[in-house]
Parts: sequence; structure tokens; C-alpha cells
Amino acid sequence: MSVLFRDYAGTPKAFDEVVGAEGVRVAYGSVMRQLAKLDGDEVRARAEYLKSTYLDQGVTFDIGGEERPFPLDIVPRVLLADEWAEVEAGVAQRVRALEAFLADVYGEGRVFRDGVIPRKVIVTSPHYHRVMAGVRPPNGVRCHVAGIDLVRDEVGRFRVLEDNVRVPSGVSYVMTNRRAMFSALPEVTSRHRIRPVEGYPLHLLAALRAAAPSGVSDPTVVVLTPGVYNSAYFEHALLARMMGVELVEGRDLLCHNGRVSIRTTQGLRPVHVIYRRVDDEFLDPAQFRSDSMLGCAGLITAARAGNVTLANAIGNGVADDKLVYTYIPDLIRYYLAEEPLLASVDTWRLEEPAHRAEVLDRLAELVLKPVDGSGGKGIVIGPRATAKQLDALRARIIKDPRGWIAQPVVQLSTVPTMIDGKMAPRHVDLRPFAVNSGDEVYVLPGGLTRVALPEGELIVNSSQGGGSKDTWVLARDGVRGKRRRRRPREVVEGVPLGELGEEKVQQQQAQQQQQQRRTGTGGAPC
Repeated sequence: MSVLFRDYAGTPKAFDEVVGAEGVRVAYGSVMRQLAKLDGDEVRARAEYLKSTYLDQGVTFDIGGEERPFPLDIVPRVLLADEWAEVEAGVAQRVRALEAFLADVYGEGRVFRDGVIPRKVIVTSPHYHRVMAGVRPPNGVRCHVAGIDLVRDEVGRFRVLEDNVRVPSGVSYVMTNRRAMFSALPEVTSRHRIRPVEGYPLHLLAALRAAAPSGVSDPTVVVLTPGVYNSAYFEHALLARMMGVELVEGRDLLCHNGRVSIRTTQGLRPVHVIYRRVDDEFLDPAQFRSDSMLGCAGLITAARAGNVTLANAIGNGVADDKLVYTYIPDLIRYYLAEEPLLASVDTWRLEEPAHRAEVLDRLAELVLKPVDGSGGKGIVIGPRATAKQLDALRARIIKDPRGWIAQPVVQLSTVPTMIDGKMAPRHVDLRPFAVNSGDEVYVLPGGLTRVALPEGELIVNSSQGGGSKDTWVLARDGVRGKRRRRRPREVVEGVPLGELGEEKVQQQQAQQQQQQRRTGTGGAPC
């Protein structure tokens, strides 16, 4: 192992993805051998190169109004082909179940009649929008893009932490991380068969075009952004550029007679599909927040009329509700007649009296989450909270039990991360991205690995100061071997024709042709 890893030790109770009880795990064997060929100063220099590259390219995010380069660690996260196959199948299954659930919630409501989930859980969700009831997208897809957050528990098993089917972000970092790592560690990346990620924009564009209104053969697709001050603006601009479509703001759009157009220097041009990166409440001031300057009045009317497709669909946030999360395993069984391929984290529903009583007795042991929270905001980790914080939390739970869930403290898996020039274990999660075209669910091989940079921290979100790693999904055994020398061709020596009769000549020629076909020495020239 490299001198950087000489004193490396994992975190107690957490599954370390690189080093186990018997040494370096299989997935990381080749990576560690290649890194060991570089001295510590060289690795540190390349880590600094990653930082400067992101700063120069403007790959930043916003923390408290300050733009910072997105931290990318020099050590990749590596998943074997078999490990990824499990993740890929589980994420695709979950997306299909969420699609069926959202179609049912805004449609017939069979799931309520059959008693799988109480109607009250849905209608009390702040992200349920009754205005979308009865609206069926042109190809039936509501979750065009999904981000399913996964963690590995103490034994290394993947579990679903939460679902993101509103406006999931972070895929731009998956692509930029890969380019940066290929530049910073060419001698390491070149020795591995890593599944590519740069095809994501084409899959996304194909899914968006497939969602166009009926009768539109060549749809106009746009990306709707809140503007340059949004923390994810870099991603909006990158995706628009890589898909070859317009990046627009709400002021660039005009709704008239149930249709949407974009203002151009040549006049108005029809818009058929809007990949919107604006939250529901700010999308249409005629339906939601009247003071919003980010959307365009009339978008909901156009969507209800079937003249424009909004991706992702408005109202998807009800599936992100962390209380609904507790019902997802039952929803998979109900809609797909399958057992969940990925387990969820054990969760208490605090609106249920028995669960609430148990949790209130164990506040100091559990993690409490607001059901409509995102970005790690509002989470209270009981073992680290003060008595005053727990008392305040207790009062909030009693006042609004529907607004909270509780989970045990999951020791997220760790991966070596460069901290102050040395390698130390840091907790990680994984957000695979799925694109649903209606015909298939494509899961981007890799996804975004987020890292909690402070020691012992379990909240990995970039908005809370987290960083990222390039996620490598290896194809087959994942290692490029040395080029094998080609075996010399077998030469079939003929017999002089003069020594054979005509019949023998024909037999010999037939035998030679058969031998050539077996050895591959005959046929067209190379």
C-alpha cells in the first residue's frame, strides 16, 4: 500500500469499502497497487490539481451565499460489476413502483381503496397538488429523472435512504468528476475497465423527446432554470449544452391559449417539453405562489391541456415525502408483485401513537427527520444533540407528529479520503440517477458519491459542506491486462499434386479446406 495509507484505520462499527479484516478488498486491489507507485507528494499535488481545475472551470456550489469549488477527492469509489447489478436492478424496480404509485395517486386511487396506504398520508403531504389530479402525461411518465439515495450499512449491504423524484440534482458532478479523474490519474484510470457516464445527456434527451405531446414528431425541448443565482445553475447550463437544447428562464417563456412558446430573435417558437429545474411552488404564479418570478403563468393550464410536458411532473414530491417512504416496500409488492430488491432503513411513523411513544422514550438514540426536508436540513441526530435540543424536538413532535419520522443511527460505510494531506476514513452515500423513457429505465452506471468531510459526520450533503468522489463501476473483472501475443497461425502443408491421383487430389483439397476453416487460416485477407 502507498505510504499515504500506511497508518489508515477504518471507523469502528462502520463498513470500510476499501480495507477489511483480511486486507484490501477485491474491488480496490488494482487501484491500490497503482496508487502505491506514486509517492505521497505526487498524490497530494494531484489532489491540489483537482481543486484548482474545478475552481478554474467554475464547478461550484453555494453555501450560505458563498460560491465554493465542489470538493472532489483523489481516491475513487469502486464498485464491482456484481455489486452494481444489484444496485441497478433495485433502483429500476423502485422507479417503476413510484411511477405506478404516482399515476394511481393522481388517478383512480386504487391504493387507497385496497388499504395499502391511508389517503390521509397523501392529502396531508405539502407536496400533493390537487390541481394535477386526472392529468396523465402523454407517454404516462412522471419520473423522467430520479435520484435514489443509497447507503451501505454496517455489514456492507445497500439500503435505500430516500427517494428524489421532484428535481433531483448532482448528475453534472458525475460527468465532471470523471473527466477530472481521467486527467489527474491517467496511469490508474487507464488500467481499469470503467463503465462510461458521458452518455447520460443523450439518454435524458431521448426520454424527454419521447414524452412530447401526441402528434409532435420533432419536439422542441428546453431546460428551465431559476437563473444564475441558483446553486445548481452550473448543472442546468451543462445539461442544456450537452443535449443541444435551449437554456431558458421563466421570462423567456409565454403561455397563450393553452400553449407555451419561447421568445427568440425571430419571434415566438412553440415549446413542447420543459425539463424544469424550478420547484413546484414557483413554477406557475397563476396556480401557486403569485409572487414568483421564476416560472411562467399558464404552464399548468398548458400541461393539463396536453400541449406541453413538464419533466419531472408537478406533484411528484408526494413520493419524496419521508412518511410515504415507509410504505414503499408495500407499494412494490402491490404494484409489481415483487419483493423489494433493495432494503429500506427501519423507520418509525410518528403519527402512529405506539411508534410515537417509543421514539419519545428513545430520542437520544435515534435520528429524527422532517418528512418534507431536503439537503440534510432539519435532521437531528439524537446521540449528538444536547438536552435542550432534544426538549425542543420533543415539543415539535408532539405538536406535529405527521411532520417527522425516526430511524436508527446508520453508520454509513467509509472510504479513504484525503484530509490535510493524509488518508482518513469518511462516511459516504450514493445517488444513482435513473432516466425513464417509458420503454425502459436506464440507470447511469456510477452515480454521485457524496462524502461527509468533517470527522465522524454522517450528513453528506454538499449544502452541509460535503464533497464527492468519482464512482467507478467496473465492467467484468474491471482490470485491463497486458496485451496478449497472438498465437502463430497453423500452416497446413500440402502434398505435391504429382504424387496423387485426381481423386486423391480432390480429397486432399477438401481436407485442407476443412482444416483452414477450423484454424481460421483461410478466407478474406486481413
